[in-house]
Amino acid sequence: MTGQKTVPNVFINKTHLGGCDRTLQAHKDGSLQHLLSGENEAYDYDLIVIGGGSGGLACSKEAAALGKKVMVLDYVVPTPKGTTWGLGGTCVNVGCIPKKLMHQTALLGTALQDARKFGWEFDETVKHNWDTMKTAVNSYIGSLNWGYRVALRDKNVNYVNAYAEFLEPHKIKAVNKRGKETFYTADKFVLATGERPRYLGIPGDKEYCITSDDLFSLPYCPGKTLLIGASYVSLECGGFLAGLGLDVTIMVRSILLRGFDQDMANRAGAHMEEHGIKFLRKYVPIKVEELEAGTPGRLKVTAKSTETDEIIEGEYNTVCLKVAAYACNVSLPLQLLSCSIQEALKNGKVPVNDEEQTNVPHIFAIGDILEGKWELTPVAIQAGKLLARRLYGGSNVKCDYINVPTTVFTPLEYGSCGLPEEKAIELYGTENLEIFHSLLWPLEFTVPSRDNNQCYAKLICNKLDNDRVIGFHYLGPNAGEVTQGFGVAMKCGVTKEQLDGTIGIHPTCAEVTIVIFIKTSLVKQTFYRILQHFVG
Repeated sequence: MTGQKTVPNVFINKTHLGGCDRTLQAHKDGSLQHLLSGENEAYDYDLIVIGGGSGGLACSKEAAALGKKVMVLDYVVPTPKGTTWGLGGTCVNVGCIPKKLMHQTALLGTALQDARKFGWEFDETVKHNWDTMKTAVNSYIGSLNWGYRVALRDKNVNYVNAYAEFLEPHKIKAVNKRGKETFYTADKFVLATGERPRYLGIPGDKEYCITSDDLFSLPYCPGKTLLIGASYVSLECGGFLAGLGLDVTIMVRSILLRGFDQDMANRAGAHMEEHGIKFLRKYVPIKVEELEAGTPGRLKVTAKSTETDEIIEGEYNTVCLKVAAYACNVSLPLQLLSCSIQEALKNGKVPVNDEEQTNVPHIFAIGDILEGKWELTPVAIQAGKLLARRLYGGSNVKCDYINVPTTVFTPLEYGSCGLPEEKAIELYGTENLEIFHSLLWPLEFTVPSRDNNQCYAKLICNKLDNDRVIGFHYLGPNAGEVTQGFGVAMKCGVTKEQLDGTIGIHPTCAEVTIVIFIKTSLVKQTFYRILQHFVG
């Protein structure tokens, strides 16, 4: 009946509570007394999930599979340019999926150039058609939107395209695009509303700029483009636009890829710069003006130095903002919220405990809106599934936010898992770390004119824990595929010695990574022995 495989299996007034841990938790948060009082209301739904992105869909389908009555509410507020999309959230519609497809488009362009070096002959000039690419990408996304709706229907999850607002602790108002209001109640709620790009609040930003929410379905080629911000999304967009042959400039306020290993981030940026992408470092925009309307038109951007009083101006066809993102939160009544969560909501993030529970016992949150957690699709999916299993399946397994592998799809891809070098030094100290560096020479880059000496890898090991690997960083082709394998190894607690004993697959970049780490280690050890011999 419950899916719980442990004892005790606790029911109170016909409501399944769970095992020992869940009973103790219910006592702690006050819900146990509510159940014992017999005041268990009849709600419309056992669970309402607000947000139809990857995390919300995973949570809702898992809860429905465990026999619960579930609703998903999802609504996309149009951008200032009027862009909107279907079910599936940021990843599917304006994130991972279109980004990877356009990145692949750019790689195909590079492959065409390489093909000539391997004997392929082209008589005509090769050029790219933006409209054909956009149509192909949007058609694929449309099929995914439909697939998600079908999957919810098959799982008996009620999907409603409406914006949610809390009225009472267990009651919400849903407003559809025509303004019709409907009211629903639920025993529990999950906030999975994700994030949207942030506007700067400068003259002309909403009137003349676009964001990544608009870029992937832009009906015209953006032409000469300025990307504002140095987040991974900004660098990825700049990379594939340049790969399509466009003039691209990226304005950077401070550093590239904040939160990532800065050595690797700067190497990825240097590769982009050497391949024609321009960087305006230490500048922020202060005004955007329209010089000429059109598709694209002509814009003038005025920017100020972050270090001096210098003012610069530049003309572009398209200005794309990707400075930061804000969490899309539903309206929560003040009587539900503690001071801490009210303050957090002002800053756009929701604080939760290690079980994704807010300070309101029956309201949970997952995905990009969480404070201090990874803003990654697979993390939201994992958290959503495990949350549903804890709520309704008797499980006690929590989402593991440590050693999450990820990849930045810049032109030279960057994969990482674990700690950046800066964070590792902060936590353990330089003297307790062993850091191995290696240059890679991928076969993919052996054609003339390719800079095959820019691929790079780094391994960070903790001397205090048997040289356990606490950071893996890789810059080169197929970074996602390579990093995924190292992510599994780090999840299992791999040590440097175990990597040294691993046989690589030949000829691959992953193999070269292992082999060179061994050689680097031996060279370092030999160097230390020589020093010890001469200086004692």
